[in-house]
Amino acid sequence: MPRKPLRPKERRKNFAPDAKYNSVLLGKFINKLNFSGQKSVAERIIEQAFNLIKDKIKEDPLKVFIQAIENVRPLVEVKARRVGGATYQVPVETPRDRSETMGMRWIIQYAKEKKGMPMHRKLAEELMAAYKKEGSAIKKREDTHKMADANKAFAHYRW
Repeated sequence: MPRKPLRPKERRKNFAPDAKYNSVLLGKFINKLNFSGQKSVAERIIEQAFNLIKDKIKEDPLKVFIQAIENVRPLVEVKARRVGGATYQVPVETPRDRSETMGMRWIIQYAKEKKGMPMHRKLAEELMAAYKKEGSAIKKREDTHKMADANKAFAHYRW
């Protein structure tokens, strides 16, 4: 008997692109950053972070943002799979939309964990660190990949 009820594939939500940069990825990021339902606050934080990025590394902030997400998103992850009485951590490829979501979540999480400065500065620093392939979010990605690599012996349990 399966543990989860079987149901048809859920439809993916079509996200509206960001108003200023016309980027769907940035629109998703703003929605994920949302502070207590105040989207305008999230948009202002992103705008200020992009201004900081433009000042510090003299590049297009949207390109820096997209590259940062691309650098952080995991290619593989482990999922728990129950076989017999044992639970195995089975490495599986991560679909693009899920991996982008995970990358955004990690960047926001590690930006929020920093203390002593405004959110736009913390977010800008985390995005610039991810762009340069360093920082906490990149470490999380590497840990995820190491976990998948360590459990590749259970790859034949993939479903």
